[in-house]
Amino acid sequence: MPIITALIIVQYLGPDYNGGVAGEHILIVEDEPAVARGLLYGLNAEGFVTYWADRGQKALEIARDKDVHLILLDIRLPDINGFDVCRQLRAQGKRQPVIMLTASDEEVDKVLGLELGADDYVVKPYSLREVVSRIRAMLRRSYGELANSNVREKLSFGNVVIDLEKMQVWRSDQLVSLTPTEFRLLRYLVSNPDRPVSRDMLIESVWGYGSDIGDDRTIDVHIRHLREKLEDNPTSPRWLLTVRGFGYKFKP
Repeated sequence: MPIITALIIVQYLGPDYNGGVAGEHILIVEDEPAVARGLLYGLNAEGFVTYWADRGQKALEIARDKDVHLILLDIRLPDINGFDVCRQLRAQGKRQPVIMLTASDEEVDKVLGLELGADDYVVKPYSLREVVSRIRAMLRRSYGELANSNVREKLSFGNVVIDLEKMQVWRSDQLVSLTPTEFRLLRYLVSNPDRPVSRDMLIESVWGYGSDIGDDRTIDVHIRHLREKLEDNPTSPRWLLTVRGFGYKFKP
């Protein structure tokens, strides 16, 4: 399968370029023009609207000013790295899915990306087909499936209310900033009360494909984030309980 750098067949496009005429808006944050051109060309051909930032600061400006549905974020950038970009996006309340692009498959990169709010990652070299598949799956799960859900519009427990239609979570009437992955994980657990759910089942329900990101550490990181945001005492949770040696369950 050809890698993405084999798709460099379009003219130079400046870092402010946006292309495509319909479909979801994708922000590509990549400082290598050759790789960025391949992604721009390939994603436009798939019907996406694309924006390109070759610097981290530029990416933050585009995410602020444009209607972006998903961000492809390279880790190694010349001004601020992708980890800092992701951290700032989440601190600003930006909830779009973030797929990190990395030349390393080391565990430290995976875990740090998750800690800072990334939803998935792709290791270079990668094929265009793989990237498009990851993007479509993430968009479908972050917007389509939840937005078109037939279940009742709100779930609640304690002082927490989950608005399924608006994809928002409120705690004591205060809006809680969750990433799309955190929202899907919480929704799944709360929709299955008192049911122990294995980590493998959570991976399948939240990511829905054979992503390399899916491992025990991935789920544990997201559960810890949810506890910190929703539990009165995250170290002794009342709602999101660990089932030792198996997984987790929601205790209503």
